[in-house]
Amino acid sequence: MSVRNPSNKTAQPAQSTGVRLLEVSQEFTGQRIDNFLLAQLKGAPRSLIYRLLRTGQVRVNKGRKKPHYRLNAGDMVRIPPVSLVEREPSQASRSDKERLLNSILYEDNSIIVINKPAGMAVHGGSGISYGVIEAFRQIKPECRFLELVHRLDRETSGCLMLAKKRSALVSLHEMLRREHGKSMEKTYLALLRGVWVGKKKKINAPLEVNSRQSGERFVTVSANGKPASSIFVPQRNFPQAGASLVSIKLLTGRTHQARVHALSIDQPIAGDDRYGDRAFNRRMKLEGLKRLFLHASRLRFKHPVDNKEMVIEAPLPEQLAALLEKLS
Repeated sequence: MSVRNPSNKTAQPAQSTGVRLLEVSQEFTGQRIDNFLLAQLKGAPRSLIYRLLRTGQVRVNKGRKKPHYRLNAGDMVRIPPVSLVEREPSQASRSDKERLLNSILYEDNSIIVINKPAGMAVHGGSGISYGVIEAFRQIKPECRFLELVHRLDRETSGCLMLAKKRSALVSLHEMLRREHGKSMEKTYLALLRGVWVGKKKKINAPLEVNSRQSGERFVTVSANGKPASSIFVPQRNFPQAGASLVSIKLLTGRTHQARVHALSIDQPIAGDDRYGDRAFNRRMKLEGLKRLFLHASRLRFKHPVDNKEMVIEAPLPEQLAALLEKLS
């Protein structure tokens, strides 16, 4: 079966009877192949999407592609027959919807920027019935298009951007593909173990994503990894607590980059259950910290429509601000 216009986003039947060949339209230029397949195969878990790509059952222009491959107009995507039972998305709770509505920092016809709460995933999957994007699609059903521009770890709070137009998403993704800090700059605040010595430090350490038997991702510094650069700038020391507050500017956008780069200089982030120091985490917990102390505090970028310089800041959550006051 040949489909010349893949812009039809209606759900596919539960039983697929044959191979589909889709030609990518201009509208989908720049979208990752895994996200494209999730939209085409409604109800398919990410694990199935990755398996179809890994085994070569999905092909682009007759060749295999990795999940992060970005589509181009005119690409021909082969999708094999897949049997699925489509499920209705879980409804976000009223409290989560209210919390997200109250978290909006900026909104116009093209984008939304929110102060994402810690503990909320950006999307559903792996036992999570819904995340920020699914909840916002329910909050704003009038938006025919709504996608994440980038991601934050579940336990990280702060600036998170969503696109309300495909053209805006493509433009913002292009900014993200360039070196961070030129077209788009992300700044985080983090509380580290140990007193900071000296001035700012630039960390250049390639990162490799590995998977444990449990399926969770674990990132390490490795010569085989992808290039990753961060700039750590000291903000305040807390000598009695043996801690320091720093801002972190990401010059690349790798998985768990801030957390692993902090570990690489032997100053892990407070409250980090995966890469942190248990004794330090216990001390900070006694002081009232119940989460990862990593907050996306500032987002600077060019607006995708009028190219205007945008700077959006997310205030530090109450729990984190209260901890700093207590440590002072």
